[in-house]
Amino acid sequence: MPNHFHLLVRIKPFSEFEVKAKGFPSKTDISKLSVGEIVSELFRRFFMSYAKSINIQEGRSGSLFQKFFRRKLVDNDIYFSRMVYYIHHQLRHHGFDKLDYRTYEWSSYRRILEDRKSSLKKMELLEWFGGKIEFIKFHAQGLDEQVIEHLTIED
Repeated sequence: MPNHFHLLVRIKPFSEFEVKAKGFPSKTDISKLSVGEIVSELFRRFFMSYAKSINIQEGRSGSLFQKFFRRKLVDNDIYFSRMVYYIHHQLRHHGFDKLDYRTYEWSSYRRILEDRKSSLKKMELLEWFGGKIEFIKFHAQGLDEQVIEHLTIED
């Protein structure tokens, strides 16, 4: 989207050793951190690194992002399906009515349907919906925004 992005990320189960290997200081007692705190720290580091790279590339300084990273736990099957729908339909939700989720360059929707190899877990997602045709049908059905309104994080 022109002004922000949404990610749906599955967090793999990981051990204390794996987390420490990702750069957490040894003085941090990982066992006292929640999964949410660990995920937030990893994303914070990713966004800082990305901003530094863009600043170097563009010869600029300062913050690249206007707002802080926010997250919400997707804890059930219905919520998961609706969030996939919301992420692909967010263009309309955020007032970009002239953009179509099926053809928008930066949407994962089209990429999920392509047969090209990808690091996205496309097959898992398509199987979740019952295949490509069902995935397309689910997105075409048009969910009432009130159905997912309470599930999203908005300003």
